[in-house]
Amino acid sequence: MRSRKSSPPLSEQVCLPWHPPGLVAGVDEAGRGPLAGPVVAAAVILDDLNPIAGLADSKKLTAARRDKLYDEIRAKALCCSIAQASVEEIDQLNILQATLLAMRRAVLGLRLKPAMVLVDGNRLPMLDIPAEAIIKGDALIPAISAASILAKVHRDRWCAQVDAEFPEYGFAGHKGYGTAMHMEALREHGACVHHRRSFAPVAQRILSLS
Repeated sequence: MRSRKSSPPLSEQVCLPWHPPGLVAGVDEAGRGPLAGPVVAAAVILDDLNPIAGLADSKKLTAARRDKLYDEIRAKALCCSIAQASVEEIDQLNILQATLLAMRRAVLGLRLKPAMVLVDGNRLPMLDIPAEAIIKGDALIPAISAASILAKVHRDRWCAQVDAEFPEYGFAGHKGYGTAMHMEALREHGACVHHRRSFAPVAQRILSLS
């Protein structure tokens, strides 16, 4: 069994019993389920000598806490990268392949090249780096938790910007998910440029208007 030059957090030792020496990057995404907008991925290499308290699955944190941790991660991590796949790519490739593409872009965007990549979930993007998929990794691995926070906050801020452009859809509130309010807006106004045409509720609405 090989070990890193500095000992990883206990959770990483438990979940990943082997790994090459060097930097470890955590990767996660936000925005697979919504009916609109890009899917966003982030990759983070944390600094073991500059720990960040309170890292957790972004869905378990309040918006205010996520915003605070977002700034702290950007300030303290050895490096981080945020990338996305566009609505057009989602419609062309499908949401799974677009998510993996966004993850690949996030890893490739890191200033430092990791020796190992830990990805939340059960699928891996195409990489030339050893990688491990970890189910519920955003709750187990600090670097993945950090990535989940960056991706979530970045996408939520995108939704707030688009809400100013298309206030009739209420993106700032539902974040693009298929809530009753969002479905009513789709029925009343049709799809906007940011909606995913390959998603059934959007496609059905477009067909009903044709």
